[in-house]
Amino acid sequence: MRSLLLAGGKSSRMGKDKALIEIDGECCISRILNALYSSNRNPVRVAVSSTECIKEYSKVINPEIDIEWVVDSNQYAGPIESITENLEDSNFVKEGFIQLSTVDVPWVTPDFFDCLKNSIKMEDDLIIPTDGQNIHPLLSLIRPGPVLNKLSKGSKRPLSIQFCEINYSLYHGDLKILKNINYLQDIE
Repeated sequence: MRSLLLAGGKSSRMGKDKALIEIDGECCISRILNALYSSNRNPVRVAVSSTECIKEYSKVINPEIDIEWVVDSNQYAGPIESITENLEDSNFVKEGFIQLSTVDVPWVTPDFFDCLKNSIKMEDDLIIPTDGQNIHPLLSLIRPGPVLNKLSKGSKRPLSIQFCEINYSLYHGDLKILKNINYLQDIE
């Protein structure tokens, strides 16, 4: 099963590139890629904002991971634009499922990705993780064709709202695993 890792954000609230922030001695992008790799979500397409990011990120990741780098055509347009742009690729549309991920969830585990896969129902086009308080659409497991057909590219409506308008189910995950980082205090 393929995956799409979104790594093209500005990290403006953080003040520095989230992908390169170290948690327990390992950069966030490396932690996420290792979790995807260990749960057989290969190859991993990593969507970045520039070719400079590819150079920097390549220095800190496991070279054994099959990575396909892509540069977002509309820099910093946001996750919906990046997701739809990548799902339009014929390599993704033919896949049964695509695992979404983002670099700002450094505590996600391979077991989490396996649980998503084992929890999706036949009638669902996606499964959205929740911690009981919030949903986490950027960690969803999706069927690319149906999701692409229903996402509104260029829409100002949040991804969480758009995903909830598609046939979905929820996966209740651990709050500690699903915690994302937006500010330096989130790392503590």
